[in-house]
Amino acid sequence: MTIKERIADAIRDVPDFPKPGIMFKDITPVLEDAILCKDIVEEFVNQYKNTQVDAVAGVESRGFLFGMPLAIALGVPFITIRKKGKLPYKTVSYKYDLEYGSAEIEVHQDSIKKEWNVLIHDDLLATGGTAAATAELIKMEGASIAGFSFLVELAFLDGAEKLKPYANKISNLITY
Repeated sequence: MTIKERIADAIRDVPDFPKPGIMFKDITPVLEDAILCKDIVEEFVNQYKNTQVDAVAGVESRGFLFGMPLAIALGVPFITIRKKGKLPYKTVSYKYDLEYGSAEIEVHQDSIKKEWNVLIHDDLLATGGTAAATAELIKMEGASIAGFSFLVELAFLDGAEKLKPYANKISNLITY
């Protein structure tokens, strides 16, 4: 069975969560399979082993789940991208618009080095808003975007289109 088939078998559909009409893709069962998780990290490593990656930035909070082991496997630092007010040290922040309202993310001011190539990782690519905001935050710090990696992409929401101005490499392991 391919990695894509194994992930598809593990992901649980939860209808009407968090609101009616939404079919939520629950990755919790994926996380309960240690061998599948190991294989997922290996697949991400294979996708980026020939790309210059100086750090992996994981987007709060589910981007930490595979982002940290990916950084370890690539032998590079892991950078936490958090919601405003969650980091204890001096931060740099970026505010962005959502469909209904706005949000703000931040990073420690000393986490990203100028001229680094940073791989942005999250569990899910939907509309691309948070990933694009993360790219803007990284660019503000003088670094470049090496690519984007996601466990799941909801292609019907066209999030990858929003990310193309930042990087040519936008990968996922399963698309819905």
